Amino acid sequence: MNNKILFLHGFTSGGNCTIALELKAALSGEAEVVSPDLPLHPVEALRLVEGLCASGDFSLVIGSSCGAFFAQQAVQQSETMAILVNPFFMMTEFLTPRVGEHRYKCEREDGQQTFVIDQELIDEYRQMEQHQFDGYRPLMRDRVCGLFGLQDHLAHFRELFLKYYSNYSTFDGGHTIEPENVRRVLAPMVLKMIND
Repeated sequence: MNNKILFLHGFTSGGNCTIALELKAALSGEAEVVSPDLPLHPVEALRLVEGLCASGDFSLVIGSSCGAFFAQQAVQQSETMAILVNPFFMMTEFLTPRVGEHRYKCEREDGQQTFVIDQELIDEYRQMEQHQFDGYRPLMRDRVCGLFGLQDHLAHFRELFLKYYSNYSTFDGGHTIEPENVRRVLAPMVLKMIND
């Protein structure tokens, strides 16, 4: 087993989220799944992801929601294939109505269990949003795939995705992909991409 997959979780989650655990189980024996905790601040998070992608260790990057926001940017230079699950390209739309203190949805390895959304954080994401496609290269058009939940009422960025990328699939579910769809839809998609 020499395929390594990098999984990037959503904004309110961590590396030990249900999606990561299901993906590890579904790909057991086929690929190793690495799922780090992403830093709260976007510049730190992107720096971490770009460093991991630049290492050349990973066959594929999977990002969910905010994780897809970082994945899309990080793979441009490394040319690593990616799957963007319900990508949240405009994170300020998510953050602005949620100012205040929140708890992460799973235990994080970094020990952080709460986080604060404030105007400074929103402004950091706004700055990154404005430049997120600056590094786009046409050679990535067919190397980045989208996976969109048909009942996702939170993120609505399929049209923006299709301005840059050509391949996508859908699944019968909402914004956070459920364990059954990880097993039945996402894992087979991963195997097809790394084996083709």
